[in-house]
Amino acid sequence: MKVGLDRLLEDGARLAELRGLRVGLLAHPASVTRDLVHALDALVAVGVRPVLLYGPEHGYGGGAQDMAHVGDERDAATGARIVSLYGTSFERLSPTADELAAVDLLIVDLQDVGARYYTFVWTALLALRACARASVRVLLLDRPNPIDGVTVEGHPHRELRLRSFVGLEPIPIRHGRTYGEIVAERAVVEGLAGLFECVAVEGWDRAAYADAWDRPFVLPSPNMPGLDTAIVYPGGCLVEATNLSEGRGTTRPFELCGAPWIDGHALAKALHDTGLPGFRARPTSFLPTFQKHAGASCGGVQIHVVDRARFRPVATYLALLVFARAQSVERFGLRTEPYEYVDPREAEALDLLAGTTATREALLAGASWAEVVATVC
Repeated sequence: MKVGLDRLLEDGARLAELRGLRVGLLAHPASVTRDLVHALDALVAVGVRPVLLYGPEHGYGGGAQDMAHVGDERDAATGARIVSLYGTSFERLSPTADELAAVDLLIVDLQDVGARYYTFVWTALLALRACARASVRVLLLDRPNPIDGVTVEGHPHRELRLRSFVGLEPIPIRHGRTYGEIVAERAVVEGLAGLFECVAVEGWDRAAYADAWDRPFVLPSPNMPGLDTAIVYPGGCLVEATNLSEGRGTTRPFELCGAPWIDGHALAKALHDTGLPGFRARPTSFLPTFQKHAGASCGGVQIHVVDRARFRPVATYLALLVFARAQSVERFGLRTEPYEYVDPREAEALDLLAGTTATREALLAGASWAEVVATVC
């Protein structure tokens, strides 16, 4: 299998063209070759020296936690300016005209994980739109979907007002595509295809998961350490919209879920009684070191996926929220802080993630797990 970066590095004619251009690079730590050479170093080695670097959420170096605003800096090796596309406002999610005046072409190389909420696909799309306004070409280097390019779960966004940085366009929650395919489709729809080119992945078995690739899985963000996390993430991210810990501050984010008042054994039994397939919920306790319930012992479960082909992450975690709330309606709550640049008075986090208000309304009304799942699946 060759990802977009591999194919670019083998294309002598394209590299010759790039050597004559002022090139920008939007990348993060997972932007690597099969041999784990970062895109910047690989490009410099073949004579293409980017003059401007961009980093998405978590930063160009990938060290910042979720929703932590990142400032600009300099690359120590090349001296190139590193501009953060995750600043203090929604407007700073896009490159500015002044920045883009310094480049002729922007190379985008990011690793997505197959869920609409994961923001890198939207960073790439916003960058394309900004480049189009500045008449700057975009060369997107595609990468495979680590949780397969076939399986889909969850409706697209249903309500236009709920479009946000965790879902700028109406695609399913688990979308079964690559980020390049999504951006390429939008380029056609928005009339931007003339400035956009996607270097597709070659030799990818779309039904394969990342552990079947001929290369290591490099964590694209601090709380996406491996494939196990990516598999549960389309459901696990929904926990962010509540006051349950989604396992941040542990070594198993999104697989571990709970709170100090949760009875893990009861929660596991309720989940198994649904008959939902492909997983085992193991009762456990954990101690987050930061974020929600930091330093407090949390009861809960770890979701172990035992059959990828049958596992339904969105349905499973929505059921988990229903049963967690039922244990203590008084202590269960929804996120009250702003979420991805949206004030909760404008739209609540669960609405943004689900793409509809119906999920939150059903959950808070005490609907059955099946009724809550039906709002998005």
